[in-house]
Amino acid sequence: MRRELPMILIRVAIGLVFLIEGALKFVFPDEFGVAFFASCGIPFANLVAPCVGGVEIAGGILILLSFFAGDAALVLLLVMISTLVTTKIPILLGRPLGPFVLLKLPHYGFLSFLHEARVEVFLIFATLAVIVDSGLQIGHQREWYQERER
Repeated sequence: MRRELPMILIRVAIGLVFLIEGALKFVFPDEFGVAFFASCGIPFANLVAPCVGGVEIAGGILILLSFFAGDAALVLLLVMISTLVTTKIPILLGRPLGPFVLLKLPHYGFLSFLHEARVEVFLIFATLAVIVDSGLQIGHQREWYQERER
């Protein structure tokens, strides 16, 4: 149990973060959901925001339950990389990136980027840890008649 505790704590931390952030997209759509996505310049924000919220809720629950945790972490890793590109890379560049607008901040550049991206960077490394620890299950399922590896 002691050897598994660090990974359990990482799963609880990221599972709760994704579960709460996904729920917030539905509970406060103006602050975290559709309106926020639209203000960032994300196309089809009225469709993308609820989909991202649903994926975050489902992925958070799967990681918390350790059920297809690696697969859920992979999907959430893609969400975090998308978030980094759409909302944080403009801060690094100090200008909009394609359709993605530059958020109003007192400073731009590398240090502001690191500060603003700290949660995303943590979640990227944490989801990678879950993927490494759990592995990917999709595509590796055996039928009842196949012999199990020992």
